[in-house]
Amino acid sequence: MSQANALQLTAISKSFDGFKALTDADFTARWGEVHALLGENGAGKSSLMNIAAGLYAPESGGLLIDDNPVRLGGPRDASRHRIGMVHQHFKLVRPFTVAQNILLGLNQRDAQGSYSRRLQALEERIRAKVAELGFSIDPQRRVEDLSIAEQQQVEILKVLLAGARILILDEPTAVLTDLEAERLLLTVQAFARQGAAVILVTHKMADVARYADRVTVMRAGRTVAVLDPKAVSVEELVRLTVGESLPPGEHPPASPGEARLVLRDVRSPGGQGPLRGVDLTLHAGQIYGIAGVGGNGQSELANALMGLPQAIEGEIHLAAFGDLRGASAEVRRTLRIASIPADRYGAALAGALSIAENFAVGQIHSGRYGSFFRLRQQRLEQDAAEAVHAFDVQGVRSLQQKAALLSGGNAQKLVIAREFSRDPQLVLVHSPSRGLDARATQAVHGRLRAARDAGAAVLVISEDLDEVLALADRIGVMNNGRIVAEFAHPADRQAIGKAMVSHD
Repeated sequence: MSQANALQLTAISKSFDGFKALTDADFTARWGEVHALLGENGAGKSSLMNIAAGLYAPESGGLLIDDNPVRLGGPRDASRHRIGMVHQHFKLVRPFTVAQNILLGLNQRDAQGSYSRRLQALEERIRAKVAELGFSIDPQRRVEDLSIAEQQQVEILKVLLAGARILILDEPTAVLTDLEAERLLLTVQAFARQGAAVILVTHKMADVARYADRVTVMRAGRTVAVLDPKAVSVEELVRLTVGESLPPGEHPPASPGEARLVLRDVRSPGGQGPLRGVDLTLHAGQIYGIAGVGGNGQSELANALMGLPQAIEGEIHLAAFGDLRGASAEVRRTLRIASIPADRYGAALAGALSIAENFAVGQIHSGRYGSFFRLRQQRLEQDAAEAVHAFDVQGVRSLQQKAALLSGGNAQKLVIAREFSRDPQLVLVHSPSRGLDARATQAVHGRLRAARDAGAAVLVISEDLDEVLALADRIGVMNNGRIVAEFAHPADRQAIGKAMVSHD
């Protein structure tokens, strides 16, 4: 029995500043199915889905909903056609509460009652949907106090409560643990079985194989295959996506050097807050991975270590320096500390500045590019060009191009290129491969291993347990604001999972 088409994009082309992002791309999602969309970073997946969500207008090609031609004038038009997109990079007002953010996305044309009553009624709807999805979010909490995983859950709640029946999820499990990801994907699969259409933009082959009914593969802005994921191997999907098989992962060495970074009783002030006494020791020549369910203090710990605004108590001791808590960004550069935050656009890059400027900021205080008043532009651009090439940053048409135009994976590679430009002795990274495809993930992991092998101490905080298991020499599990268990490589996945969810 054939299913009716929910959303169809045909021969879509789109350019940005002369760069052809999409060329005659096709995509069709049916009612009642989960349809996965695969492709390398920069392959055009997000551009195509942004057209479906009304954010971009195609230069050529057509869009049909329920087999009827449609021209979308913007996201509101898409919402009226019951299309909702959960973006990889969140679109939330941080000082607002969860309920206030969701209220912004709802049609208020026919709303009745006072603002406070509407908000109170919405909070009850949110609590019901939270229980249905298995989330644990208080609708009265402010977004700025939520972890990244919790913020993503708010985005999902926002489109579902707005009535979306064609649901586009861009990397929905990138910041979720195994259990959270399974629960979410089972939920959206059930949503599709009730007659909706779910489009799953993902790089996780296992998710495609287990949850998708069909998969479309894109490469270089074109559609290259539409397949039944149950009828092809994961290896074949990887080959179609990246063009070649990936070599097996490396096993980390087991001989750490000196203690490079020591944390003692790192906690939120006055015992009030997410950090409740973190103790760990990070050695030179070692990757220490921190695993845990989102919302257990990982983001706050990352901010404290990277020097982002975060009031903390306790000791963060860097060998041959001392207490790192008050060190400025300039001092941290001098100490050769590389910081790669999870929010690459909000905390790691200035989107309105050029690629060259974003790269150069890592060494601007060193004098390598002259003074603030007389920059050595030629040297700056030469270094940036070499880094872009060495770190395979795709989609760069000009070094003067704004960094905001890079895809998520290529933005991450630019951040890593900058942070690794001074041979770091300490690497602090949160969710390094969040939203990256298989090839880019392998490249990022390779850089982290190379830094470790060169003698750096590397701390990886990730809510992707597979990533932690693949990278870490030693694993610490963070639960309820502290490290509750440690494991040496190779670690037992079930034991780690138990420590992650235990409430003892």
